[in-house]
Amino acid sequence: MNPKVDKYLVDGCMRCKYGGTPKCKVNNWINELEELRKIVIKSGLIEELKWGMPCYTFNNKNILMIIAFKEYACISFFKGILLEDKEKLLTAHGENSQSVRMIKYADSKQIIRQTSLIKAYINEAIEIENSGRKVTFNKNPEPIPEELMVEFSKDLKFKKAFYELTAGRQRGYIIYFSQPKGTQSKINRIEKYRENILKGKGLNDRQSN
Repeated sequence: MNPKVDKYLVDGCMRCKYGGTPKCKVNNWINELEELRKIVIKSGLIEELKWGMPCYTFNNKNILMIIAFKEYACISFFKGILLEDKEKLLTAHGENSQSVRMIKYADSKQIIRQTSLIKAYINEAIEIENSGRKVTFNKNPEPIPEELMVEFSKDLKFKKAFYELTAGRQRGYIIYFSQPKGTQSKINRIEKYRENILKGKGLNDRQSN
C-alpha cells in the first residue's frame, strides 16, 4: 500500500479549501474507500497517487481510480466504456464522458456483498489494457465557442498551445468555456486558464500561480 494514499484517506486530495478539514468529502466515505482499496490492492495493480487521488496502474497504464464525491464513493475505470458490464453496474461520469465509467457506492456493506463482481470488473479492465484495445474518441464533438476562436485569432501562440493538448484536454476546456451564457463570463474562464493551456495543462491540473 502506498503511504501517499494513506494520507489521502486522512486529508483528502487537497485540491479545494476543505482539504485536511472535517468538511472534506473523503471523510464521508472512509469505510467505502477503504473497502474498495482492499479489493483493488488484491488485484495486483500498482497503487499510486495521481491528481491528488488513488490511481491504480498496470505496466504504467492507468486502469482505475477510487474517488470520493459529495454524494458517493466510486471505483472509476479509465476504459470503462469497453467493459462488457453484464451486471449493469456502470454509469457515465457525465453526459459528455466518452470513456470513463464508474460504479457508485454509498454503503460499504454493498461493496462487501459485491466483492466478487468488483474483482471481475477489475480483471476485465486489466485484460483490456493488456490486449492493447483503445477507446475511439469523438474529437471535439462540441463546437468551439466563438470567444475562444477570437482569442486564437489574437494570440497564435495560445492557439498552437491549445491544439497541442490531448484531445481529452481540449474537449474538457471547450465544454467548460461553453457553459456560461454570457460572453464576458466565457472570456473570464478563458483568461483564468490561459497560462495553464500555455503550459500544456488540462482543466483539472493544478492551476498556475
